[in-house]
Amino acid sequence: MGVTTLNEESTSPIAPKRIFKASIVDSHNLIPKLMPQVIKSIEITQGNGGAGSIKQINFAEGSHFKSLTYQIDELNQETYTYNYTLIEGGALTENLEKITYEVKFEPTPEGGSVSKVTSKYYTKGDFSLKEEDIKAGKEKVVGMYKVVEAYLIENPDAYA
Repeated sequence: MGVTTLNEESTSPIAPKRIFKASIVDSHNLIPKLMPQVIKSIEITQGNGGAGSIKQINFAEGSHFKSLTYQIDELNQETYTYNYTLIEGGALTENLEKITYEVKFEPTPEGGSVSKVTSKYYTKGDFSLKEEDIKAGKEKVVGMYKVVEAYLIENPDAYA
C-alpha cells in the first residue's frame, strides 16, 4: 500500500467560525440547498453528526457518481478542525483503499480565514495515482467552498 499526500491552503474573507459552521457543521442542510443541480442530499446515516458519525452524499441525477459515504473522525468547533475518511463510493476505486482529509480553518489578521487541507490517498498494491485525478476531485471541493463563501458574503447574518 502506498500513500500520496496533498496539502492545500486557501484564503477566504469569511471568519473561521462562520465558514466552519456553514460548510462543515450544517453542510447536510445548506449544501443541497445551494447546489441542488449537483448534490441531491446529504444524510447522517449513523450518529449525531459529530465524531464517529457516518454521512452519505447523494448526487443529483446525471452525476458521474451516485453517492459517497464518509466517516467523521473529528469535528472540533473550538479549533475549527474537521477530519474525515471517505469509506465508500465516489472517488474510491478498486485501486484506492481509502482517502482521509484533515481540514483546519485559522483566522487571518483581516478577519477572514485560511483553510488548510491535507488529503491522503491510500492506494492498493503498486497502483500510482494520476495528478489529474487528484486535481479533478480537489476542484470540486474548492468549488463547493466557494459557493458557501459567496452565500455567506451575500447573507452576512447567516451562521453569525
